[in-house]
Amino acid sequence: MELTALRQFVAICRARHVTRAAREMGVTQSALSAMLKRLEAELGSELLHRTARGVSPTEAGQVFLRHAEETIRSAEAGTRAVREIAGLQRGSLRLGGGATAVSYILPPVISAFRAKHPGVTFYVREAGSGAVAAAVASGDLDIGIVTLPLSKAEAGELIVTPLVDDELRLIDPPRRGPGGLSAGASDTFRWRDLEGVPVIAFEAGTAVRAVIDDAARAAGVRLNVVMELRSIEGIKGMVAAGVGVGFVSRFALRAGEGRTCKEGRLSRKLALVRSNARVLSGAGRAFEVMVRGKA
Repeated sequence: MELTALRQFVAICRARHVTRAAREMGVTQSALSAMLKRLEAELGSELLHRTARGVSPTEAGQVFLRHAEETIRSAEAGTRAVREIAGLQRGSLRLGGGATAVSYILPPVISAFRAKHPGVTFYVREAGSGAVAAAVASGDLDIGIVTLPLSKAEAGELIVTPLVDDELRLIDPPRRGPGGLSAGASDTFRWRDLEGVPVIAFEAGTAVRAVIDDAARAAGVRLNVVMELRSIEGIKGMVAAGVGVGFVSRFALRAGEGRTCKEGRLSRKLALVRSNARVLSGAGRAFEVMVRGKA
């Protein structure tokens, strides 16, 4: 049963006359009469009393009229809701990323986006790159920010858009001591400087930890990891307290803060990922454009 037929039936009942309803709707009387005939045949009941003065709904017609009006109102509400989402007046986005993305990259972008589209709500999950990629692929998240490279299985289910190059920089306690480097003030370090120095590291198994461990291993240095944390601010706090040195993203530091590796920058590439099997909403497409423009 088409929505057009319901609208026409409601119009006839309100006008109490087929000819008048046809004129109001811009269709022919014969078209409305044919529609009524098909509708009554489909329902197996007469819907209108027909008199020389016009028409009025039968008992069955009154029942059907109430349901037809409710159906039309519901359909119109659904249409408005879809148009509001398409027009970014409402909607929701589920985002995921590691500590750097969630703490430093996403907040200013979300703030700017909500200033333009306050009706859009956000759910943000902090997790490792593998977990974020899997959640995006499964549909639990709409968009993720991950560290490249991804596994072949993950990459095969995702649309991957390189976002920004990040540098991991070494931070050490403000005062020299057992938890810091022995060298004088400098904006660089060598891997051999870390021999025996306690290191506050990211959790083992995370993409950022792999970047650090691989570089140290390539330089022939075994890091003295005394603590593992997931939080960047936690690492910075432990370093500030003199527990050890740590590596954090340049996004977590002020300009000129932190040491660059003299033997080659500790770099990683962050990328946006979304499922290649799901259509991104209007809000998702707009947010993706904004993230790429601000990163």
